[in-house]
Amino acid sequence: MSLSHTAAEYMLSDALLPDPSSSRAKGLRLELPSDRLLKFVTVGLPLFLVSLAFAREFSAGSQISCFSPTNFTGKQSAYADTACWDSLVHHGFDAEGRAITKSLWALKVFPYSLLVVAVLMYLPYLLWRYAAAPALHCDLLFIIDELDKSYNRSVRLVQHMKKVQQASAEPEQFWEEFERARRERYFEFPLLERYLTCKQHAHALVFIYILRNLLLLLFLAATCLYLVFLHLNIFFQDEFSCSIKTGLLQAEPHIPPLIPCKLVFFSVFQLISLSVGSVYVLLIPVVIYNALQLCQWDKGLLSVYEMLPAFDLLSRRMLTCPLNDLNVILLFLRANISELTSFSRLNAVSALREATANKEDIDTVIDFMTLLAGLETTKPKHQ
Repeated sequence: MSLSHTAAEYMLSDALLPDPSSSRAKGLRLELPSDRLLKFVTVGLPLFLVSLAFAREFSAGSQISCFSPTNFTGKQSAYADTACWDSLVHHGFDAEGRAITKSLWALKVFPYSLLVVAVLMYLPYLLWRYAAAPALHCDLLFIIDELDKSYNRSVRLVQHMKKVQQASAEPEQFWEEFERARRERYFEFPLLERYLTCKQHAHALVFIYILRNLLLLLFLAATCLYLVFLHLNIFFQDEFSCSIKTGLLQAEPHIPPLIPCKLVFFSVFQLISLSVGSVYVLLIPVVIYNALQLCQWDKGLLSVYEMLPAFDLLSRRMLTCPLNDLNVILLFLRANISELTSFSRLNAVSALREATANKEDIDTVIDFMTLLAGLETTKPKHQ
């Protein structure tokens, strides 16, 4: 065996990928980076601000300050503060002098409403985790494993072709057999292609992903409308008139009908609501962008694998509507590209292929590796 053939054999043996480790199943990302960011912000922001509001409440003590009459004792003033905070109703008069009341109860429940908002924002994530993530995990494991195996099969096929070519007495006959085998698709990977084609006709994952984004969009819009309602109706009234002349005190003549009160925490709640509302408004385009990703094919990843012999899913079949499970899987394959070892190697071969002068001689990775193996002197030129 010549030195060039020995070097080519070692080169091809080094091109084989090692067996996948068992940690691959644990390292798969079942959330896109943008979805993970949305979950962190939409759930974490209200929880963080609510914790600040509760810390402010515990440290500051009373959340209301009423201006009681000067003849009130300390206990009577404390009772007035407690009674006004419990009722939280503004008593006023309209333009015609008629008495009106306005409930400010939403201010009391505002921190708890943000907790409800955080729970609602977490629901789309739970939907994806329990309804789609298990099936997606199995799909990614199988497809990543089969793509790496397809690469290894191609390398082993090159090794075998090299040995057959060396033993062949007629090089022209060898290349004719190779071209005939490629025309008759003897090198295809039917299991992987049929699996991807099957996923192209499935719509469970894409339905759940779109439903997840629609729910998140609905909750974001509802929260923004709720905050707008609070600002228009309540968050511009930090002072109100309270009536404590009820119950046993109703007949007391020395108690005034209304006493003025001021909400101590009002500015804090305004700042919290503006922060949550502005961030959620900015996140709405991000949610829309995530949903619109499914309106076009991500052909960049599988196009690299078309260098493998007879792997032409993109050119022959990926012409239908992109709203299917295969497009969702391609998005998550892109997010798990570090687990796809063969992609980086084929990507490098693709770059070398683009830089090669005689591109008409390189149709697949087999042709490229055959050239590297030193067989180009006997391969005929394509017409």
